[in-house]
Amino acid sequence: MVRDQLAWWIGGPVFGLIVVACRALFGGRLGVTGGFSEIVSKLGARSVAFDWRGWFAIGVLLGGTVYLAAHGGPLFHGFGWLTRHLDPGVVAAVLVAGGVLIGYGAKTAGGCTSGNGLSGTAMLSPASLVATATFFATAIVVNLLIGVFI
Repeated sequence: MVRDQLAWWIGGPVFGLIVVACRALFGGRLGVTGGFSEIVSKLGARSVAFDWRGWFAIGVLLGGTVYLAAHGGPLFHGFGWLTRHLDPGVVAAVLVAGGVLIGYGAKTAGGCTSGNGLSGTAMLSPASLVATATFFATAIVVNLLIGVFI
């Protein structure tokens, strides 16, 4: 079953407005890694006094949870060979492990793909422009390699 998704010409401008709003209202960059770092930091200090980044990350998690509940749970399809050949529980574990590794890498690198791609490039940050170009180039090469070998 394929679910409808928001059209790019609606989602793109909405994300653009969110980037501008974060900069104007909070003086901050939109990115998920900062939100999760805020949550881990505050919970480690036994506090729930999150700033806007922590509440943003909580909103992302709650929004995804509400969507899953409204649509009858997760459907693991569309991940190519991963969903064709593996049990859904294994797929979920692989996706969670991948997410943790990506989060660790993003924290180590000082930013995530969304923060660099959305906010960093909007501010014309040279580091973000290079990082975003690297993300896209790597994704294209990996996609082409997977298409050839799998």
